[in-house]
Amino acid sequence: MDHTPPPFFNRGPAPLVRLAFFASLSLALLVLDARFRYTEGLRSVLSLAVYPLQTLATLPSALGERIAGYFASQSQLRGENTELRAKLLGASQAAQRFEAAQAESAQLRRLIGAAERAPLKATPAEILYNGRDPYSRKVVIDKGGRHGVRPGAPVVDENGVVGQVTRAHALSSEVTLLTDKEQAIPVQVVRNGLRAVAFGAGASGMLELRFMAANAEIQNGDKLVTSGIDGTYPPGLPVATVSRVERDAAYAFARIVCQPAASVESGGYVLVLGAESKRLAYPEETGPEREKRSGKIRKPRRKDADATR
Repeated sequence: MDHTPPPFFNRGPAPLVRLAFFASLSLALLVLDARFRYTEGLRSVLSLAVYPLQTLATLPSALGERIAGYFASQSQLRGENTELRAKLLGASQAAQRFEAAQAESAQLRRLIGAAERAPLKATPAEILYNGRDPYSRKVVIDKGGRHGVRPGAPVVDENGVVGQVTRAHALSSEVTLLTDKEQAIPVQVVRNGLRAVAFGAGASGMLELRFMAANAEIQNGDKLVTSGIDGTYPPGLPVATVSRVERDAAYAFARIVCQPAASVESGGYVLVLGAESKRLAYPEETGPEREKRSGKIRKPRRKDADATR
C-alpha cells in the first residue's frame, strides 16, 4: 500500500534550501553583471518588453498632470496678459510724458543756446563668463571692437547701470562691474539733487557714498541716478537705492551703503551704450584777460625799444 502524499501536497525542497539557492543565484548574477556585463543585453530586452506596461501604468497620472498644467497655464497666461496690459498702459502714459518733456527740454536748450545731445547708440551683448581675477568684479561680454564697442563705454541693463567697458578686444570685451573696488561713478539724489560719488564695495555687492558729511540730507530709500558730469555716463540712468545710513558724532563723514539698481551679479544680457555726445570745449581766454590773470604786463625788449628809436 502506497503511503506517499498526493502531488497536491508535495512541497519540494525545503524553504531554507530554496532561499540559499536563489540568494546564491542573485549574488552570482550581480557579480557577473558588475564585472563582465553579461546581463546588459538581457536587461535591455526586458526594459523594452516592459516599456508598454510602464507607459500604460503612468498614463493616468501623466494625463492628469497635463490637464492640470493646461488649466494652470491658461490661468497664468490670463493673469500675465492682464498685468502686461496694465504695464503697457502705464508705459504709454510715461512715453507721452517723456516726449513732452523731451520737446520742452529741446526748446529750452535752443533758448539758452546749449548744445543738443545726440542719441546714444546701444549694442546688445551677452555675458559669457566672469573674470579670472577673484579679487575684482569683472565679466566678459561677446561684443568687441568689431561691433563698435570702445573702452570707457557705459554698460546698462533694463534696471540701471551695470558697469563700464575697461578693455575691448576684437570679438569680446571686459566690463568692470559697478561694485568693483576700483570703480567710481558720479551720482545725484533724485529727491533733492544732491551730488555725490558712489564707490564699489567689492565682494559685498553693494555701493558706498564716501566723503559725505554727517549732516548730509540723505535718507534710506533715496534713489540715485547718474549726474552726467563726468562725460562718460549719460545723466538720469538709475544707479542704486540708499539702504543704510550710519551717522556717528565722532566722525565727520557718514557711512552710506546703497543697493545697486541693476542685476550686477546675476544678469545675462546687457546693453553697451555708445559714446556720449561731444562736450563743448572750454573757451579760450583773450589777451587782456590772460594778462589780468597773470598780473604782469609784458614789457618790450630792449632791442625792440632801440629799433623803435
